[in-house]
Formats: sequence, C-alpha cells, structure tokens
Amino acid sequence: MEALRFSPTNPLFRFNKPPPTPARLNPFIAASVSLPAEVAPISHSPVIPPRPIVKSNSLQYPPGYVGAVPEHSPSSGDDSAMSYLTNILSSKVYDVAIESPLHLAPKLSERLGVRIWLKREDLQPVFSFKLRGAYNMMAKLSKEQLEKGVICSSAGNHAQGVALAAKRLNCSAVIAMPVTTPDIKWKSVENLGATVVLIGDSYDEAQAYAKKRAIEDGRTFVPPFDHPDVIIGQGTVGMEIVRQMQGPLHAIFVPVGGGGLIAGIAAYVKRVSPQVKIFGVEPTDANAMALSFHHGQRVILDQVGGFADGVAVKEVGEETFRICKELVDGVVLVNRDSICASIKDMFEEKRSILEPAGALALAGAEAYCKYYGLKGENVVAITSGANMNFDKLRIVTELANVGRKQEALLATILPEEPGSFKRFCQLVGQMSITEFKYRYNSKDKAVVLYSVGVHTVSELKAMQEKMESSQLETVNLTESDMVKDHLRYLMGGRSNLQNEVLCHFIFPERPGALMKFLDSFSPRWNISLFHYRGQGATGANVLVGLQVPQSEMDEFRNSATKLGYDHTVVNNDNVFQLLMHQ
Repeated sequence: MEALRFSPTNPLFRFNKPPPTPARLNPFIAASVSLPAEVAPISHSPVIPPRPIVKSNSLQYPPGYVGAVPEHSPSSGDDSAMSYLTNILSSKVYDVAIESPLHLAPKLSERLGVRIWLKREDLQPVFSFKLRGAYNMMAKLSKEQLEKGVICSSAGNHAQGVALAAKRLNCSAVIAMPVTTPDIKWKSVENLGATVVLIGDSYDEAQAYAKKRAIEDGRTFVPPFDHPDVIIGQGTVGMEIVRQMQGPLHAIFVPVGGGGLIAGIAAYVKRVSPQVKIFGVEPTDANAMALSFHHGQRVILDQVGGFADGVAVKEVGEETFRICKELVDGVVLVNRDSICASIKDMFEEKRSILEPAGALALAGAEAYCKYYGLKGENVVAITSGANMNFDKLRIVTELANVGRKQEALLATILPEEPGSFKRFCQLVGQMSITEFKYRYNSKDKAVVLYSVGVHTVSELKAMQEKMESSQLETVNLTESDMVKDHLRYLMGGRSNLQNEVLCHFIFPERPGALMKFLDSFSPRWNISLFHYRGQGATGANVLVGLQVPQSEMDEFRNSATKLGYDHTVVNNDNVFQLLMHQ
C-alpha cells in the first residue's frame, strides 16, 4: 500500500510427442507495429533506424502453442558457436554457484503423462540463476578493473548475483535500484556488502544512472543479460542438464526476459544435442522475444506486464537475440493464471515457493504438453528463481485454481422478484460455491457474481445450460482480468453516470503516488470509482472512473500521458457494463 501514502519518507540514497514444425504464419497471430517519433541523430554518429514499438497484445496465441518460430538462416561459420561451447565448459561459475539438481516432479508427471523434470535454479545461494552470469563476467576482469569496482542496475535477482560475486572476488559493488524497490530486496543486497543507491522511478532511470556513474568512477558495468560472458555463465545450466539427463530428452523450457539464460542454454545444447527442442516461455503481456521473432528484428514493447517482474523486459538483448533467432525453436505464451497454478504445483511437489518468473517455464511446459497431447517423453523446465514478494502470495492463491481450471467465475442475471434467489441456488445444486456476491437492485434485474469449484469443462457447461434453460442468463467471466482484479470487489455499486471514463492505471509503489495522481485529475474531473489492488514491487493495479465530458477528452488524455503512469482506457469493456452499469 506504499502508493497510497501521501508523502515520501524514504531517503533517495542508501549506502553501506512432438508436434510438427509450427507454421510461421498462423491464424492465431495478429501483429501490429508502430515506429517511435524520429529523433535527430547525434553528430558524427551513424544514423540507426529506430526499432519498432509494438503492443504485447498484438501477438497472442493459445497457451501451449509454439508460435513465433524464428527463421533459422544457414550459419556463416562455427567460430562463434565453438567459442561459446568451449567457454561454457571452462567457466568458473562453480567458485560461487552450485550444480543445481534435476528433480523429477512425480505428481505432475502422472497427471500429464510425461516425465517432467525440474532444473532447480531456485536452490542457488541467491535463489536464482543470475549469479552464474554475473560471476562469470566479473571473474574475467583484470586486477585493475576489480580494484575500481563494478556497478549494475537491477530491481531484483541480478543485483543479488552481482553483490555476492563482488563479495567473493573482494571488490566493491554499487547497485542502482529504483526507489520503488521493496525494502526486503534492497536490504538483502546491502547485507551482501554492496552499496545500494535508490534512484529513479523506473528501471530505465536506474540503469541510466548506473551507466553514467560507471564512466565517472571507472567502474565496470555488469549488464543483466546482453554480454557474451554473462550468456556463457548462464549456459552452464544447459551443460548440467545434458550431463544429468539420463535417456532421450524431448525439450527444455526456459523463462525469457532479456534472453541471457535461453541464449546460453541454446548455445550449448544445440551444439552437443541438436535434436533437443529449446522453447522459450513468456507471459502474454511481456512477450518481447516472441514479437522480435515475429518481426524478424528486435522490437520494443510500449508497455510490459509486471506480475512476473523477473522477466518484465521491454527489449531483448542484441547478442541474445542474435543467438536465439538461430537456435531457439519457438516461444510458448502463458497467462498470469497459469503461472499462479504452476507456483501451486511446485509447492505441492517440493514444498518450495517460486516467484512468478521462476514458475514461468513450468507453466509453459504444462501448457505445451496439454496442447500437443505429448505422452511418455522427458521434458525439462527451469525453475529459475524463488525470490517471491510475500505480499504477492495473496494474488497467487486467488488465481491458482483458476489457472488449473478448478475454479470458474460466473455472473447470472436474476429477475428482481421474490423466490428468484432461492431458484438460483436450487439450480446450482451440489456444485461447490467458493465465492458469492449479490445485492438487491431497484431495477427489474439483479446480477449475482459467484465462483464455483469445477473439475471438468463439461461439468461447467452443464451447469450453464441448466441456468440458460431456466431463463437465467449466465456469463463465464473466468478469463476477464478486470473482473478478477477489481469488479468482483465492487459488486453492489451499479450506476449509470454521464460522461464516465474508465481507466486502468499502474501506480508505482512509492509514497506520494496517489497525490501525484490526484494533482493531475482532481478537482478538474470528478472521480466516480476507485479500486486499488497492490501487486508488490511491480506497482499497484488501479481501476479509476472519472467524469469527463467528450469535449474535454483530449485534455484528459494529455493529462494522463503527462502523469507518466502506464494506463489504458477500458470504457468499452462488456463485463464492466454488465456488472457496474444499470
């Protein structure tokens, strides 16, 4: 709830069976692209064409489907591939990292009919694979470079990897982190001996500071993914899998943010076991690699979803993209519900709690096996991290059963007459109701919002048909994020206001964020609805209604843009009209 505090209190600085090759053009994909405004070139520098800016929802396909398959061009030579292979084999990451175990997931394997293996990078000393790449790069620095120290920018796992690597190498480390970073994260970095600088509202601002200070202080900047030595360090994960896996391996599923981990794994595995498929897994709202494959070049996401904050990257790396477009077999997309379901699966398997990005590959592997009906094969999923924000567990528990298709969220329209509620309950019958919201409405009809525990698709369909046959219109809202995040908590407040504009904002989790918002819009426009839902370090998910006359919409849009918070106007959402408007 930091964003709802009215004044800043934090100091700014702190010291101390396999499918055929999928078609590259398919009926599921619809991609659009725009170019950024032209920027005047810097003198004496070559003019570089701007990279396309795209929306994450411009490329979507069913969960488990392998889409965005890159065009593999014939290799011009083996020097680069051989260099990565030999450097991975000789990497010194084991000075600080462990060879993480490869564990069978027996419950999941039985449920899916395949052998699911978990590559346990969540068991590393900093609970993430990031330590490997950071240490491998830093261990190659000269004595003089180590004496001057290192610097990086990160809001999470990379920061801890750099800090621990610096401690082992006895060099100083400065970590630039956004001011929105939760105390638990920057304190854990500080406890490893690094100097933490909290600066900027976003990762981009922290990164700009780190690169500037690297030049000023002569420190070495350690990038999170786009550097050959970082990629080599991450590639040791692939080397271990090949060594540990007994028997034929169908595919390895790898979480993708900037691409360092999947590039390193592919660089090794495709050289020694080319028959093994390498699939990336991305969230549907943070699919920079899939879109880059689709467009045949690196692109920039205009907005990136922050639930799986460990992979919330707007642009993949240059070197990582070069490797991946030649070696990776495609990308699987999964939604937030599926990620939550896989966090629960991991807990039930090993009593370990993964962070959302850490469960991403497992969610992709599960979805892939279901989509293609894979049976009897060996499949590996990288459980890449366990640095979970505790306050995010509430969201995970609420959505896990939805992701498993064990719970459905429905709305039924009842006539406002005596006995209608009793008749509704009789029709629900023995179905397990897990949540129920109803309020009398003076109009002729009322809406009941409820969740039911289901076991099969046919069971849910049968209940809906029973409702419809009794003249009770029923809508399945399970796929609506707006309902799950906001509207289920606002039942009973239906109205029909004039000129109401509904917006979805992402508030940064920092003191004063709410006042900054209010200063931009109030009292200029009346606020008719406000629902705040914290998501931990990724910011707060906020649904806002404001009364804005049509003649003032341009002014409103300009104010929203100037505010600087990610936002979307969602006025035409059908579910909102159903649940909130009379």
